[in-house]
Amino acid sequence: MSSPSPTLARTLEGRLIVSCQAPPGDPMRETATLARLAQAAEAGGAAAIRANEPEVVAAVRASVDLPLIGLWKDGDTGVYITPTVRHALAVAEAGADVVAADATDRPRPDGSTFAQLVEAVHAAGALVMADVSTLAEGIAAAAQGADLVSTTLSGYVTGSPQQDGPDLDLVAALADAVDVPVVAEGRIRTPQEATKALARGAHSVVVGTAITAPTALTSKFVSELAQR
Repeated sequence: MSSPSPTLARTLEGRLIVSCQAPPGDPMRETATLARLAQAAEAGGAAAIRANEPEVVAAVRASVDLPLIGLWKDGDTGVYITPTVRHALAVAEAGADVVAADATDRPRPDGSTFAQLVEAVHAAGALVMADVSTLAEGIAAAAQGADLVSTTLSGYVTGSPQQDGPDLDLVAALADAVDVPVVAEGRIRTPQEATKALARGAHSVVVGTAITAPTALTSKFVSELAQR
């Protein structure tokens, strides 16, 4: 098993990573806007930024002085978070300190293994965050060289728990099972839930929608008011 650099691990421990992303068609999905979101997160005390697509990764890299976790979503079904070695290397070349990639047991579009992606990213000088949906996937990813393991995909892949809140049970199980930092990510909506994730063994916590998605947040308010 590998582990992130001591400096990065200390920087992230017990702290917040802010995901600055926007879905296709959203007014926020514009490179300069997402870079400004990253600046706002830095001003608010975030420890690191998570950003999608090489162009945005490069813009964020030029805009903030924080560790940067990059990924490249390509498609919306199957393995689409940094699905191939080519995607991973492009993210690393754009300036990501850590490349986040799907590490589920589903086949990758280029026929590569997760271990091969890890090897390529390490050779490029970056670290790897494994986005997983189950305990078995997290254990396998750590064994294949992932530097961090994240619960990102729990609830979004068949066979993982379908629940409204964060999968804190998976956070705790991974923290007990792997020797690399475990990152809690997915449906964390409040500071209290983030604190609970740390209490269950998370090394750090990623929050996206609850901080950086005004369209989704507005929709929730509108929906609640319409049901009164």
